[in-house]
Amino acid sequence: MMNHPLRPFRRLGAMVALAALALFTLGVPASAAGRSDRPKPTIVLVHGAWADASSWSEVTGRLQRLGYTVLAAPNPLRGLSGDAAYLSAFLAQRTSGPVVLVGHSYGGAVVTDAAGTDPDVKALVYVNAFAPDEGETVLGLQGGGDPSALFDAVAYPGAPAGDVDLYIKPAVFPQAFAGDLPAATAARLAAAQRPIALSALQEPSGPPAWKKLPSWYLVGTKDGILPPSLQVTMANRAHSHVTEVAASHLSMLSKPQAVVDVIVAAAKSAR
Repeated sequence: MMNHPLRPFRRLGAMVALAALALFTLGVPASAAGRSDRPKPTIVLVHGAWADASSWSEVTGRLQRLGYTVLAAPNPLRGLSGDAAYLSAFLAQRTSGPVVLVGHSYGGAVVTDAAGTDPDVKALVYVNAFAPDEGETVLGLQGGGDPSALFDAVAYPGAPAGDVDLYIKPAVFPQAFAGDLPAATAARLAAAQRPIALSALQEPSGPPAWKKLPSWYLVGTKDGILPPSLQVTMANRAHSHVTEVAASHLSMLSKPQAVVDVIVAAAKSAR
């Protein structure tokens, strides 16, 4: 049988294509070539005061549908150093591999102190959150003032002298905390709020993890608890990637997709 006159050229073309592919593969940096194969980081969500882990429910579901492992960590709300130590133990025993640590409100102060204890934490996300520097307190960042105007104080057994649990007054909660949520939802949240010890808001923060880790910050521009101007100041000081959203203090409930987008941006950097 007569050989086809173009067959040698076809073989030559195939060899050239294979050689080009090999050169392209060698030219791609290993970090870029393997990045898509790396596991997604675990997302650890830390709630703030007057809330609990269920406040992350809308965010958790959306992240899970994107394939992320999500843990909504409990926050004792008893004292900043103790709460940070509790989170550190949680991270050490319940996670493996890279972690993106997300804090809301007072939970931002907790992640700021806890993140530096675990080398697996690769990025921080602040959602309407406190990002204190060393020596600062949550109450001090708020400018002090008279807590009795905003809170109901309840003594608790075994409290140190002068310490009390603080609840946001029911009449204040809907507008200050949840101004962009339905009134019925805000009323349910006000009824179920978890208190925080006054001493936790007065305890100085330790060395901040945001000085060493990349951070992202979602600013709620309609926040009635944590002034948006203070959020921007803290975010800029931490050199965070800033996203502004027209949301109340509970942006993870009223604007969950915006919160998810910020977390995913941080997670992609951590892979």
